[in-house]
Amino acid sequence: MAGTIQLEVVTPEKLVVSEEATIVMAPGAEGEFGVLPGHTPFLTSLTLGTLRYRDTAGTERCVFINGGFAEALPDRVTVLAQSAERRCDIDINRAKAALERAKKRLEHPEDASVEPDMDFERAKAALARAQARMSLAETRRNVAMQ
Repeated sequence: MAGTIQLEVVTPEKLVVSEEATIVMAPGAEGEFGVLPGHTPFLTSLTLGTLRYRDTAGTERCVFINGGFAEALPDRVTVLAQSAERRCDIDINRAKAALERAKKRLEHPEDASVEPDMDFERAKAALARAQARMSLAETRRNVAMQ
């Protein structure tokens, strides 16, 4: 089906994306889903992962999503995310530091100097976020090197 849909990705702090797209693919709670113009309306929860979309020039764009909700309408997809970050905005050095901190928390949970109130589940979630951001950032770097 020809046409475009308006994509908006919003966090509590800011509007991350507001752009026309030809397709949107997102990490839904029941698995990845895609939305094309004219899609049947639905609402779903999102998991940690990468939201991908193709802009009107045909370029694939990626956004790190840390959970939330998505509403698909025939002409619009709205994502309300706990946090989100465009691939091009991920600071690789900051992402590496977050990944190392998360690994250290899990390797040495008894080390109160790391973070005394960090429980195991929160530490695992922090590691998953850090790994997803780092993976997406590395994808950008590898594409730029080609």
